Amino acid sequence: MSRPDDSMESLYPFLYSASADLDRVLTAVRQSTVDKANEIVALRQTVLDRDGARMAACAEAMAAAFSRGARLFAFGNGGSSTDAQDVAALYLHPGDPGSAGSTGAAGSAGSAARPLPAFALTADIAVVTALSNDIGFEVVFARQLAASGRAGDIAFGLSTSGNSRNLIAAFEEADRRGMITVGLAGYDGGQMAELGTIDHLFVVPSSSVHRIQEAQTTVYHALWELTQGALTRLGPEAEAQAPGSDRPGSGRPGSGAATAAN
Repeated sequence: MSRPDDSMESLYPFLYSASADLDRVLTAVRQSTVDKANEIVALRQTVLDRDGARMAACAEAMAAAFSRGARLFAFGNGGSSTDAQDVAALYLHPGDPGSAGSTGAAGSAGSAARPLPAFALTADIAVVTALSNDIGFEVVFARQLAASGRAGDIAFGLSTSGNSRNLIAAFEEADRRGMITVGLAGYDGGQMAELGTIDHLFVVPSSSVHRIQEAQTTVYHALWELTQGALTRLGPEAEAQAPGSDRPGSGRPGSGAATAAN
């Protein structure tokens, strides 16, 4: 039988060495940190090289949707739930004018990044636990989209594996409603890559959950910046339609019948 600390020892053998050479241990820790930093830098570069143009296209689509009054709904499980809440907070409260979070993203004119309507489907614990208890955890996101989503809104789901059943159900529901769908996954994309219901899917090609989530954080921050820039380029017409308007937006071609009452 393995000891409780065997898995940790396999990750950091230098901490379990019989040697008491502190300098050697610190050198090994330092090298481990450098290796991890180099790994995430290389992974982010891989994602940029492969998906940079697709990220720009996704941001253009999101900006056009926001200009028509769309709302963004973010969702995920575990650490991805925290990331989903970060996504919603980023769009809803991008920072004070002139802050690091609002410069550069809004365009060369230097105007402040604008707040946009965004919601995290994991934020209301009463709704999440009610749906989980009464129906099942696989519907916690799909049912919320069914109640609040409308054609032209944005469904933004994050997963490391790409196989979360409640995300699959949510994307299928969003597709039925004519929502714009954006997905972030890891590994090879899992079932999310096979769905055919995700308009913009960005897969981080790694088997490390830590590296996947670090790269996904970069992706959704880049999407936010690109969306702000696209909104600025749209000009006054983007301002004419206030966020949260009752106009549902156009959704995908042929999806007009998917518009539903809230």
